[in-house]
Amino acid sequence: MRLGAGGAAVLTATGAFVGLLGVWLTGGGGFDVTWVASWDLRLAFELDGLAALYSLLAAGVGVAVFTYASAYLPLHLEHEGRPTTDAWRFHALMVLFLVAMVGLATAQDLILLFAFWDVTAVASYLLIGFDRQHREARLSALMALLVTGVSAVVLLIGILMLRAEYGTTSIPELFERAQAGTGLTVATALIAAGALAKSAQVPLHFWLPRAMAAPTPVSAYLHSAAMVAAGVFLLSRLHPLIERSPVLLDVLLAVGLLSMGVGGVLALASHGLKRVLAYSTISQYGYVVAMLGIGGAAGAAGACFYVLAHGMAKSALFMTSGAVTEATRGRRLSEVGGLLRDMPALAAGSGMAAAGLAALPLSIGFFKDELFFKAAAERGAWLAVIAVAGAALTFAYVGRFWGAIFLGPRPREAGTIPRLLTLPVVALGGLVLLGGVLVTPFADLARDAAATTAGMPVALDAAYHLDLRVENVMALATYLAGMALLLLRPVLGTALRATLRLGDRFGPEHLYIRTLAGLNRLSNALHDIEVQDLRARIVSVLVSGGVLVALGIAVTPFDGVYRVGSLRSDDVALIVVLAISALAALATTRPRQHLALVLTLSCVGFSLAVAYELLGAPDVALVAVLVETILTLLFVATLSLFPRDVLRREAALPESRSRRVRDPIVGVLAGTAAFLTVWAGLSRSVPSESSAERHVSLTEQAHGSDVVTVILADFRGLDTLVEVTVVIVALLGVAVLLRKGRLW
Repeated sequence: MRLGAGGAAVLTATGAFVGLLGVWLTGGGGFDVTWVASWDLRLAFELDGLAALYSLLAAGVGVAVFTYASAYLPLHLEHEGRPTTDAWRFHALMVLFLVAMVGLATAQDLILLFAFWDVTAVASYLLIGFDRQHREARLSALMALLVTGVSAVVLLIGILMLRAEYGTTSIPELFERAQAGTGLTVATALIAAGALAKSAQVPLHFWLPRAMAAPTPVSAYLHSAAMVAAGVFLLSRLHPLIERSPVLLDVLLAVGLLSMGVGGVLALASHGLKRVLAYSTISQYGYVVAMLGIGGAAGAAGACFYVLAHGMAKSALFMTSGAVTEATRGRRLSEVGGLLRDMPALAAGSGMAAAGLAALPLSIGFFKDELFFKAAAERGAWLAVIAVAGAALTFAYVGRFWGAIFLGPRPREAGTIPRLLTLPVVALGGLVLLGGVLVTPFADLARDAAATTAGMPVALDAAYHLDLRVENVMALATYLAGMALLLLRPVLGTALRATLRLGDRFGPEHLYIRTLAGLNRLSNALHDIEVQDLRARIVSVLVSGGVLVALGIAVTPFDGVYRVGSLRSDDVALIVVLAISALAALATTRPRQHLALVLTLSCVGFSLAVAYELLGAPDVALVAVLVETILTLLFVATLSLFPRDVLRREAALPESRSRRVRDPIVGVLAGTAAFLTVWAGLSRSVPSESSAERHVSLTEQAHGSDVVTVILADFRGLDTLVEVTVVIVALLGVAVLLRKGRLW
């Protein structure tokens, strides 16, 4: 039997899950080897409790989603009129994302973690834009990349600040060295900003609903249990640093609660199958961020257990939406319904998953809310009330989602779908139900993860208690309020639609679109200026370079930066030659005749050759003379090929008034910036051991007698190879163009 791309992906995910589970059950483990010794970077991986939770979730859900994708993708490619060979690219990217998530979860060095972080961003961009023939898919992929990519830069800045402050990027060493203070708060705040954007938290949540343009397996994997989980994972991994700033914990709590509310309301107001689930994901990860903001053992335990329960349930519901769309071609809640009879297995599997997300008893979701309620109640009564309100919203939109699909009238007939579109949903739904009855293995995994997050042993009590403890009272209040919201939803329809319109007109997505459009207009305007002529292009480079240098000078202390040496009699000849070179450079701005311009320009190069000779470098002076002579002859030969009337007409063109003003200003600014930069460089003390001396001393070890040859062939061998390759490609291009010219 031939193993296709989907089968290979399933086997990879299964092998990863079994291997990770085996390592965790035997006590975990890892390895640590040198990566970049000069930076003290190491390839350090460890499967601790937190890494085990996120790795097993990524691999376990990956098995279900990859199985689903093996049946879904051929149908999807057929609908889109694409070749079946595109399936290999899709499954390869999904496996790449799985590998990146496992690497991210187990990395014990921040630079290493950031490398995997970026791999997840690139893989998600390619997966969201998999249907690149659709403009919506391309724009959605770009939005996700920009939001998570720009925030990744902020994350990197925070990482580099920690390295500069504490001399390491090793996570365990940072936990030992870091001290509470402004520097730590700023660095961790930047890292938290990048993490919150990745987890689609308000106000950077708008990219996630747009990402639903991706094929359903992408949404079921990346946007429920993998990519968006990466953000809260990073917050959990660095929580021992974050909790040293109480202000930052309060910010996390506020952002989490706001995301809970905004995501929940928008999920209740939306009509698209996948869009409802996308807003739900924003809300659900808001719970996790809020619990991390609460902090302590209770917050850590609740956050870790919540991620585990949510990942299984939400993936199943995303796959349900894809199966329903495949069977009915309906993409909105109003276009489906009454499918309980036609698709009983799918209804049962998704019903169990929905029960888990709504936190009903006998599902693993009951304990996720119980832990959340416990952590909220310990913080204060006001937070307990907000927690009940958020959980009630979840109950309402989950009930609406499942009921609108499987209950009520049936506007469309359901076609036959492959069994593999149903079995993964039933399997994950069964796990959600199993976790509600046999919770100990899941609780143990979450407890170990919470201990890593909290930096201390954590007790996680997940059990049914038939009494009126505060968590049970909050759960009963949630069910009553959620049922009321579900029944009153038709009455609230006008207000919910107004909320959607308000978000579309004034929300962060609107600001993103306006900002992007403004940047495009600015880019077009600068491009129009640049392409006017060669001078305009040079001006754009020199002015921007001068401005950047000026800003650097403005923020740099001047003490000891610019030194003035003594003038000796031996320097008089050199000063005269340099002055002649400078006057020749200024003189090149005056001639109107082309030949005079070439000869004046050559004076600059020849005078510099004399300067090289005075500085004791006759070989460099000889090379300068040869190059200048060849260039001068080349210019003269080229000019001789031009028609004389063209040269006379160009020489007679009047100089515009704007250039007479602009060019001197640009020249002065660029020259001043270059002068100050060179002056500052020459003012620095010469190191005791230069790189040149180091190269000379290593020449014999490279089995060479000529240091220049050794540098080109050994020390900079790859650079030289690239340069030679560029030259060869350019020559081949010229040869092809000349050949085509002869053929024409």
